[in-house]
Amino acid sequence: MSAQIPIAVRDRVSDRAKKTLDLVAKFVEEDCIPADAVFEAQVGVGDARWQNHPQVLEDLKTKAKSLGLWNMFLPKGHYKESPGFTNLEYGLMAEWLGKSRVASEAVNCAAPDTGNMEVLAKYGNDAQKAQWLRPLMDGHIRSAFLMTEPQIASSDARNIELKMEKVGDDYVLNGQKWWSSGAGDPRCKVYIVMGKSDTQNKDAYRQQSVILVPADTKGITIHRMLSVYGYDDAPHGHGHITFHNVRVPATNMVLGEGRGFEIIQGRLGPGRIHHAMRTIGAAERALEWMLMRINDPTKTPFGKLLREHGVILEWVAKSRIEIDAARLIVLNAAVKMDEQGPKAALTEIAQAKVLVPQMALTVIDRAVQSFGGAGVSQDTPLANMWAQIRTLRLADGPDEVHLQQMGRNENRRGKAVANKINSQRMKTEQLMEQYKVKKTEIGSNIQRSKI
Repeated sequence: MSAQIPIAVRDRVSDRAKKTLDLVAKFVEEDCIPADAVFEAQVGVGDARWQNHPQVLEDLKTKAKSLGLWNMFLPKGHYKESPGFTNLEYGLMAEWLGKSRVASEAVNCAAPDTGNMEVLAKYGNDAQKAQWLRPLMDGHIRSAFLMTEPQIASSDARNIELKMEKVGDDYVLNGQKWWSSGAGDPRCKVYIVMGKSDTQNKDAYRQQSVILVPADTKGITIHRMLSVYGYDDAPHGHGHITFHNVRVPATNMVLGEGRGFEIIQGRLGPGRIHHAMRTIGAAERALEWMLMRINDPTKTPFGKLLREHGVILEWVAKSRIEIDAARLIVLNAAVKMDEQGPKAALTEIAQAKVLVPQMALTVIDRAVQSFGGAGVSQDTPLANMWAQIRTLRLADGPDEVHLQQMGRNENRRGKAVANKINSQRMKTEQLMEQYKVKKTEIGSNIQRSKI
């Protein structure tokens, strides 16, 4: 809630945002979390799960709209469609949304729609906005994002192979995609697709384009829904899809041919930070479950409550430290995005993208361990939370890609820091002579480095 906003950023949060944050927290705790199990029950079992749209979610949306909790994610100052919150302010709200499966969609702030709406708001033309952005913002339809491909190393987007060939007034698409998030939902009406439109372009970053493809276009086949550690996320789903001579009007091209990398980078930056924000909330919820378990009077292994066993309170303390530290990394990235834009905050976003899921997995794993067999079963939300967050270490670029880039950027300081240290060592030698003292054995290694 607003009283828990870290002191480091509290003065950057408006009174309106604080009131909204309190509403979000209350809505999630009192309405969304209790509805999670109802949502699962209404989805049902078997193939029908891909056609069901739980009524409980629609009822939550109605209440969310009445509370003014809708589309909070579009940042102030960057989009004319924005509700007026900064990335920082939405980040604080998103943390609460991450505590519930249904909360994000209930307030129309669920992936991949958030990223797709940002693409349309930032890069779409008026006709594209009228056809797709407005229905998405109203919550009448859903969307999918298609980038990853099974036959190539998609961590390097230059490898993308789906072909976009210009034929008359259309583009004809051929290829396949997988991990197409949202493609299983019967309300999914549009795919945002990245493919290669100019394989001969000497600039490898100008070969790709992004195009809007209506989900019911002839030639599209959804072969299967992929599971995440056994969870299929129905009715949302992650589809394996092929395109066979799929014909799309050239007017559906976003921004222009060859602008794919520009668009995707513009999309993935905010998307990564949104995932990180929600993941903080998931970690908080895991800690809450652990606290409940270790204080349960019916669970007394070896005659003691779990909290009385040596390592357990250490787990709690470490989890508290790790969550709070990760939160500050996320909020720092959000502030920089607000002040300088997502492009200027790539390093800070990458830090959050790498650190936060690893932190949350550690916290969740401790909670699982405290529950024993129940922790890996369907009797707690912990196993599902772990599976979903483990995916984030791959989504929007694997950790290793971001670490490599951050490492290269940090290493650029190598020559400068070597020069600084050598200068300090020379000054030490001069001071030694000035004060007529000799080096001691301790700390005497002042050999200069050359870079």
